[in-house]
Amino acid sequence: MSEQYDFLDLLSENKDNMTEKQKRILEAAVEIFSEKGYSATSTSEIAKKAGVAEGTIFRHYKTKKDLLLSIIAPTMAKFIAPIIMKDFYKVLSSDYQNIEDFLRAIIVNRMQFAKKHMPMVKIFLQEIPFHPELKEPFKEHVANQVFERLTLIIETYQKKGEIINLPSKSIIRFTATSILGFILARYLIFPEANWEDEQEIEMTIQFILHGISTSSLD
Repeated sequence: MSEQYDFLDLLSENKDNMTEKQKRILEAAVEIFSEKGYSATSTSEIAKKAGVAEGTIFRHYKTKKDLLLSIIAPTMAKFIAPIIMKDFYKVLSSDYQNIEDFLRAIIVNRMQFAKKHMPMVKIFLQEIPFHPELKEPFKEHVANQVFERLTLIIETYQKKGEIINLPSKSIIRFTATSILGFILARYLIFPEANWEDEQEIEMTIQFILHGISTSSLD
């Protein structure tokens, strides 16, 4: 495989109990799902990529959907919650002198995560909107926890007078959209572009804080 799929450490409480064929199936499924999407991927393609017979897949997973869920559902608790959240909470739990430093830390942290785990990120983005059994665990393990923490942080900066008095959920939505848009463009949509990361980070921060109105320059 061309990628370093360390997610295998998180797909099972004891990955040593997985057969080599099962590991190869999971690796192949992640790679092809991330490249083509779940709907456009066939189990025969996964089998060929993994170097196993297609029947081997169905000995471990009843359907292609079961294979998808075996990748994403367990990692929602073991991969997203402990790894993403533990890493992200280092940022969310730190004290920053101002809102710009806080935003910069978030952007850099999420860029590092996306670069390291892009195949899994692509699968989450592609499939979560279409599978309720994936959406609900995501909301439970990630979205709600992050939202609660960010709400407290935003309220703190509002009290300091660094953020305008808009509802926290709106500020979170505007900020998350800007950061996610930049990261997706950087690593997924236009990875081949001549990116100046530090400059793009600073421009993203200024856009979040001031928008595009000329009045923000006064």
